[in-house]
Amino acid sequence: MPTVAAFTDSYLPTVNGVTYTVSTWRDRWRERGGEMPVVYPRSSHDPGAGEYDVPSLRFPFYDGYRVALPRTPSAVADVDADLVHAHTPFGLGLAGWRYAHGHDVPLVASYHTPTAEYADYVVPDAATGPVRAASERWERWFLDRADLVLTPSERARDHVWDLGVDVPVEPLPNGVDVDQFRPVDADDFRRRYSLPDDRPLVGYTGRHGYEKQLFDLVEAAEDLEATLVFGGDGPARDDLEAAARDRGVDARFLGFLDREDLPAFYSVLDAFAFPSPVETEGLVALEANACGTPVAGVNAGALAETVVDGETGYHYEPGDIEGFRTAIRRTLAERDRLSENCLDRRDDVSVARAIEELRSVYEQLLD
Repeated sequence: MPTVAAFTDSYLPTVNGVTYTVSTWRDRWRERGGEMPVVYPRSSHDPGAGEYDVPSLRFPFYDGYRVALPRTPSAVADVDADLVHAHTPFGLGLAGWRYAHGHDVPLVASYHTPTAEYADYVVPDAATGPVRAASERWERWFLDRADLVLTPSERARDHVWDLGVDVPVEPLPNGVDVDQFRPVDADDFRRRYSLPDDRPLVGYTGRHGYEKQLFDLVEAAEDLEATLVFGGDGPARDDLEAAARDRGVDARFLGFLDREDLPAFYSVLDAFAFPSPVETEGLVALEANACGTPVAGVNAGALAETVVDGETGYHYEPGDIEGFRTAIRRTLAERDRLSENCLDRRDDVSVARAIEELRSVYEQLLD
């Protein structure tokens, strides 16, 4: 098994899709006898074996995100990697490129997040267009320096192609830890958070960001006989709570949930609702499915393929609130059948399958 150095700007203690993917891939790679040292921005997370933290600054526009310098950190001078895998096009992604170039080893780049999509809330309206254009130019420049670009979905691959990237691009889903994410008894979770048992529970967990379009969920729930359950936190939370109060929607905001609690969170739900159009994979939707919970999701971005319409949930078109409401109702009405389909697909979306595909990709590059 080759030694693969992972360079990432998102890592523990921040919890998001990139952090989960990097840490899970590292653990599973080790289980197979390989090494995957991780280089990440210095934070409150103390580095363990095979972890290298480098000086960083807080990024003011995104909670939990830190910016590291793009030079190759001296902390990784002793790392002897056969291949570099960059999980960011910015600070430490550049450091990974410099390492790969200086050590004459292949560079793989994962395209996790379309950074241009976040320009709408990071900068003033007047600057959104130029910032989006600059972000896309930078992404194209960086990705063109990789030997291979991996995307977590075919939709994300198509987006990278649209950027004009001139290197091979392959879809490779990040995968779900199906040993952890499985149906569990959620009675204790329901009691702990005083969730009702006499009406359907429709939920979402993840970052409460404006780009996630969570206000569409609150509006769609206005005419549903259901309780909304939000896990996670973020800059839009206060406004979401206010919107729910104004519309008379029964919404429970649980705050940040430990990862160990997520299987119970998904299992207690009758439907998972996912209105975010900016996902490159929609990992939480796959986690919900692995726990037997179907998804009502927007027909945009990666969710257009992550949710299999009529099989693991239902789609609605972006911005169509009545369509969203209908998708939730259909998902609730057909929950038992959809849940069985979700459970039948667990092996297909597992991280074990993803790691085997990843190993094949690495070996082909090294050969």
